Amino acid sequence: MGILDGIVEWIMEQVMYGLDLINTSVLGALGCDMSVFLRYFPAAATMYDVFVALAVGLILLIWIWNLFKNFGVGMGTEAEDPIKLTVRAVLFIFLAVYAQQITDTVLRIGGTPYSWIMTSALPSLDFASFASVMLVIIGTCINGAVTLIVLILLLVLAWNYLKLLLEAAERYVLLGVLIYTAPVAFAMGVSQSTSNVFKSWCRMLGSQVFMLMMNAWCLRLFTSMVGAFLANPLSI
Repeated sequence: MGILDGIVEWIMEQVMYGLDLINTSVLGALGCDMSVFLRYFPAAATMYDVFVALAVGLILLIWIWNLFKNFGVGMGTEAEDPIKLTVRAVLFIFLAVYAQQITDTVLRIGGTPYSWIMTSALPSLDFASFASVMLVIIGTCINGAVTLIVLILLLVLAWNYLKLLLEAAERYVLLGVLIYTAPVAFAMGVSQSTSNVFKSWCRMLGSQVFMLMMNAWCLRLFTSMVGAFLANPLSI
C-alpha cells in the first residue's frame, strides 16, 4: 500500500494547495467595493452615462404618456394625478442623475459589516497544513485502504467550499450589474404602474448585499474551523 498511500497523499496536498490559492484570491477580491468589478468589466463605467440618459428619457416618456391619459378619464381610462405625477417625475430624474452617489452610499453601509467580518481575528489558516495534519492523524490510527475514504471526504469538502466561493463571486458580479444599471431602475419609479419594478430592484439590491455578507460569514466560519483544527488537532 506504500505507492497508493503516496499517490493519495500527493492528491490531497494538491487539492488543499489549490483551495489555499483560490481562497486567498477570491476572498481578497470580493466585497462591497466595485473596483474589482470595474477591473474586469471596464465597459460598465464607460456605458454608465448611457443608462443615465436612457433613464431620463424613460422618465420623460412615462410622464408625458400618463399626462395624455388624463384626457381619456371620461372614457373609463385610469390616470394619475398630474401634479403628483410631475413631482414624482422631477424626484426620480434627480435620483437617476445621482444614482451613482446613492448606490455608493448603500455600498458603504453594506460594506461596513462586511469588512468587520473579513477583518475579525481568526486562527491562522493554511489549507496545505490542514492536509498534512489530517495525514499524520490518519496515518497513526488507520491503514492505507481507509485513506481513500478520507480522500473522498476531503474532495467532497473541497468541492462544497469551492461552490460557496463561486456563489459569493456570482453574487458580487450580480451586485455590480445592479449598481451600474441603477438609473434605469430609478426610472421605473415615476409611475404607479411601473413602481413595482423599482421596488423589486430595491429588494434585490438589499438582498444581494445581505447575501454577500452572509457568504463571507459562512466562509469565515469554515476557515475558523480549519484554523482551530490546525491549532489543536487532537482536541477536535
